[in-house]
Amino acid sequence: MPTFEYVALSPAGKREKGVIAADSARAARRELRVRQLTPLKLGEAKEKSGSRFSGFKASPVSQSDLLLITRQWAMMIGTGTPVEEAIQASASQADKPGLRKVMLSIRTSVTEGYRLSEALADHPKVFSNLYRSIVAAGEASGDLGSVLERLAEYLERSRKVRQTVQTALIYPCVLGVVATVVMVGLMTFVVPKVVEQFTTMNQQLPTLTRIVIGVSEGMQNYGLFILAALIAIVFGLSRLMKQRSVKKAVDRFSLGLPVIGTMLTQMNTARFARTLSTLMGNGAPVLESLSAARGSLGNAVFQDAVSDILVRVREGGGISRTMKASGVFPSLITQLASTGEASGQLPEMLLKGAKYLEDEFEAATSVALGLLEPLIILVLGGMVAVIVLSIMLPILQLNTLVIG
Repeated sequence: MPTFEYVALSPAGKREKGVIAADSARAARRELRVRQLTPLKLGEAKEKSGSRFSGFKASPVSQSDLLLITRQWAMMIGTGTPVEEAIQASASQADKPGLRKVMLSIRTSVTEGYRLSEALADHPKVFSNLYRSIVAAGEASGDLGSVLERLAEYLERSRKVRQTVQTALIYPCVLGVVATVVMVGLMTFVVPKVVEQFTTMNQQLPTLTRIVIGVSEGMQNYGLFILAALIAIVFGLSRLMKQRSVKKAVDRFSLGLPVIGTMLTQMNTARFARTLSTLMGNGAPVLESLSAARGSLGNAVFQDAVSDILVRVREGGGISRTMKASGVFPSLITQLASTGEASGQLPEMLLKGAKYLEDEFEAATSVALGLLEPLIILVLGGMVAVIVLSIMLPILQLNTLVIG
């Protein structure tokens, strides 16, 4: 169904702009009059032409947009608003052309008789399998509004955890880049100027000074080659990480690290528990819930552990027993899962475990970041001190000879 952009007058005489889906321009005008709007300008909506780099554009719907849309749908559908009207309201309030186009496409599919979960499947880059599975479970239970509200809470919590990770990484990365630029600048521009003052000295330079001078000359003469080699190494490692066996080995090694391993375990376990709790709590089948929870994980070791749980559950086994046998999940979450299975409250127990682990992860991230900042500053200060010392040693040596 085509969409039209319009400019119309409201009953109060106010100019309004928006989009409307209709079979023809005449039908669009008729729909506007039904809404008590007087059309002034009406034209078929056209997608803005992209640049030559349009193939690299991100999804038209950001995570913030998705969260806002989900909350809008939950509120409107929960109060009895028909699904197509809730989607139309989201489209009318959308400021981004790409977001508006997605909303109108979904509304068209719903008005043609498709379920909302089926309409969302036409936009896999916007709505993940997990999102569509939860919506489908809500449709099956007949309480879509409440399910969407819980889905919005899940998205909000997931965004908070993701922002915690990003915040923890931004400062060390920026500080590391600044430190690298400072060191390269000192070794490339400052040290060579100072070295020129030592060329007329007929004496043996200190070992530290000779090492720094050698590094400086190497960076001047082979800097571009070193940069190209680093880029090639990064590219090769990224390609290598796409191999399942290599990624699994790296992920297993990461989980074994003293502090980082604990944080990664907490993050992946919390994500698995929250996803599984959200799906099962909304009525999704156990196997489908486990499959979606596996897809939400980024660690290959945890993915394989969930795959084993899928196989055991399909054969009639319990979730908690397989989680414990994998040796990957913390004892807290396996014990909560066991209690939940015994009491018939598995989603509730998993949710409690997820909240606890997320809080522990945030606390550990704050502590690690607090320790990492002074460590980076200390390392940077030490490297600068080495350069300064390498410059000062010949000067002190010269003064000693003069005095002597």
